[in-house]
Amino acid sequence: MIPNTAVAFTRSLPATDPEALVDVVLDAPSPGPHDLVVDVRAVSVNPVDVKVRLGGDPDGERVLGFDASGIVRDVGRAVTLFQPGDEVWYAGDISRPGSNAALHLVDERIVGPKPTTLSFTEAAALPLTAITAWESLFDKLRLTPDSSGTLLVVGATGGVGSIMLQIVEHLLPQVAVIATASRPEGEAWVRSLGADHVVNHRDDLAAGVGSIAPDGVDWIFTAHSEGMVETFADLLRPFGAVVAIDDPSSLDVRAFKSKSLSWHWELMFTRPLQGGADQVRQHEILTEVARLVDAGTFRSTITTTLTPIDAAQLREAHRLVEDGHVIGKVVVARED
Repeated sequence: MIPNTAVAFTRSLPATDPEALVDVVLDAPSPGPHDLVVDVRAVSVNPVDVKVRLGGDPDGERVLGFDASGIVRDVGRAVTLFQPGDEVWYAGDISRPGSNAALHLVDERIVGPKPTTLSFTEAAALPLTAITAWESLFDKLRLTPDSSGTLLVVGATGGVGSIMLQIVEHLLPQVAVIATASRPEGEAWVRSLGADHVVNHRDDLAAGVGSIAPDGVDWIFTAHSEGMVETFADLLRPFGAVVAIDDPSSLDVRAFKSKSLSWHWELMFTRPLQGGADQVRQHEILTEVARLVDAGTFRSTITTTLTPIDAAQLREAHRLVEDGHVIGKVVVARED
């Protein structure tokens, strides 16, 4: 049996502190009825990892990590979707111990088959962001291949924006995308992923977008909504919509009323948190994304790889994500 080494945090500390994340050894996991025991080969670090680590001391030790790719080693008695030996990828469940461990328990209904054309390292970059982008576009904005209009993606160089641009480029052909990026390398990145136009969000966003879409945009996806309600209200056309994934300290959307605008929240952990049969929708999304990756439609958004999966490398990954200048995704992989 593989020793169940893991990385945990016991105190909320800066990523540069040697005690911010520490190496631990856990008991071997025992699967529940719908659980898989996954031999984790790679994980990625997302802003939610940083948010949880900085959100206060845990009760005891907590293992973080959501995105993962690996090999199924054991299954629960009610599992029907996978069997030992299957290669899988998933985005996890914020209410359960995380994937920064050698062996990880995850409900089969939020797991998909790993794309065969990607390595474990490449695959680990995508699940959480792909589900977030997919649910934002199709569940919240209810876009279809026949939808036409303009989408503004604020924070387009990040993980979610990087896969969202590819989804729109290939599955929503009549939707034009304005992406935000603040540096030349970021602009080159988003253009390579399908952005039609790029504006610098550190400049006057309203003026930049207005010069491209003088009549306004139809939809906004944002990873940065703090203090932006008035700007978004000005930029949107009547009956437009915003999908937000961040946590602004306050939100007053009364400016949206005169245009009958709508505000949507997207949290990809909602289905795992709420439980029930609807969880399998994430299995379906990941299965479809894997198919599209293997067809050459989508590519991994990995830009930085660290090895091995231990406290030192995960502290560095957290530091990079906290810094806020990462383009694409940071992945931490086991050394083969």
